[in-house]
Amino acid sequence: MSPKQQRGEATVEQVLNAALKVYASSGEAGLTVSAITKASGISSGSIYHHFGSLDGVFSALALRSVGQLLNALGTALVQAADARSGIRAVVLAYLDFAQTHPDEARLIHSVAADREGMARAGELRDSQEARLAPITLWIHAHQESGELASLSAPMIESLVMGPVVAVVRRWLTVGDVDLEEAAGALPEHIWRSVSHR
Repeated sequence: MSPKQQRGEATVEQVLNAALKVYASSGEAGLTVSAITKASGISSGSIYHHFGSLDGVFSALALRSVGQLLNALGTALVQAADARSGIRAVVLAYLDFAQTHPDEARLIHSVAADREGMARAGELRDSQEARLAPITLWIHAHQESGELASLSAPMIESLVMGPVVAVVRRWLTVGDVDLEEAAGALPEHIWRSVSHR
């Protein structure tokens, strides 16, 4: 990688780190190019050069955050010895990510990220294919072994992730859910919904 490319990547990371701080402190309404410029020390021209627009910054930040989450889930899943422990590991990894990266979790579960995801679902999924492929392969392998129900991979993903996403959203917004209680209860309930009986 050339020095110019390295500087470009460092600038992008600096902008994204600043944008996350602004988002965490001021929410979506406070996430402006001016606020990012002030927080990052990067000129607005450079921000537009690298991201094209404020929406481009938000998209890149959301993709980076989702990528971090998928890396954590994929790592937890492939280290599991069997399907049941894999389901448990992925649920706990998601809850742990939310607790240790609350700003990223808040962004991932935001209305703005939902709008972005709905508008560009196929493109976003394609951009995360490298991170999603090991999860899909894991699902298929454990279906072939007879541990997981014979459902499509998207259905298995939905049955596993749906309850976890709902709990994390509630924890982030209402705050009346205890993530430790969720960590104790969710894995077994989710396992029952996807195990081959």
